[in-house]
Amino acid sequence: MEIQHQSDGRRGSFFVAEGEKRIAEMVYVMAGPKKMIIEHTEVNEILKGKKVGEKLLEALVDFVRKEGIKVIPLCPFANATFKKRQDLQDVLN
Repeated sequence: MEIQHQSDGRRGSFFVAEGEKRIAEMVYVMAGPKKMIIEHTEVNEILKGKKVGEKLLEALVDFVRKEGIKVIPLCPFANATFKKRQDLQDVLN
């Protein structure tokens, strides 16, 4: 499964596509040059139970670590996952 990243500089997402259709997506908006707000995560039923949401979050965390960006997880899924996983919490604002 390939996780892709798309961004226009202000808004973006980490996603998994099947053909032209996105079947999993974590959407964010930049709240400044070094601050990212995770707004929403959605995973298609066909991927349920495969930890795709966590994989999207891990890809996002890898990206923000490299870029020196801090994260505000407004998305309930991302927020709950950050609370469970101390290994990801270094990127929190």
